[in-house]
Amino acid sequence: MKYALVTGGSRGLGKAICLEIAEMGIPVIINYQSNETAANEVKSLIEAQGGLAELMRFDVSQKEQAEAALDGWQDAHPDDYIAYLVNNAGIRRDNMMFMMPDADWHAVLDTTLNGFFYVTRKLLPKMMQRRHGGRIVNMASLSGLKGMQGQTNYSAAKAALIGATKALALEVAARSVTVNAVAPGFIDTDMTKELPQDELKELVPMKRFGKPEEVAALVKFLLSDAASYITGEVISINGGLYT
Repeated sequence: MKYALVTGGSRGLGKAICLEIAEMGIPVIINYQSNETAANEVKSLIEAQGGLAELMRFDVSQKEQAEAALDGWQDAHPDDYIAYLVNNAGIRRDNMMFMMPDADWHAVLDTTLNGFFYVTRKLLPKMMQRRHGGRIVNMASLSGLKGMQGQTNYSAAKAALIGATKALALEVAARSVTVNAVAPGFIDTDMTKELPQDELKELVPMKRFGKPEEVAALVKFLLSDAASYITGEVISINGGLYT
């Protein structure tokens, strides 16, 4: 059986993506770091729809935790493999660079970039060995494409993730593994609640923030067989804010 793993799957975009994948009939592994209550809520929603879901707790930025969790899952599922991976885990620690503590720089880079590296590297061999390959979607950001004030760390992490997406896509294309990135703009999630939404909406040609479900629908397409000839791409979903 082929499973999907969504890192940071307990809230916001991750939650919406988990629910959308479950509607495809794919069993979903919901990764989370600390909020077990929220993760269980997502699992319950999936099961209420008739889907299959499991929880997997680990911090993506910690190599030992990630590898131990994934090894444990594989030992428990010897005949299955994770064919769909959505690298969604990420955090923000916004500040002007001249005032930015070392810890905030490293925390953002470690979660987004090292998390992508540790998890993806671990899962790639199984994807590459299977005849039907795999699908990897990396959640980038508008910040990684154009840069945002007060987000030097976040912009650096997401821009690096975009570069990694393009390079990895070339490495694994011959093994039927696709690697793409999605770059959302302003999406209505917990991560954007403290932002001045009324002011920012005026910058968006569509005059609104996006919905998590709209982003999840794009991810669903990239994971589907219909997207089997799309790889190495970065697809923006930002209401026309940056084209």
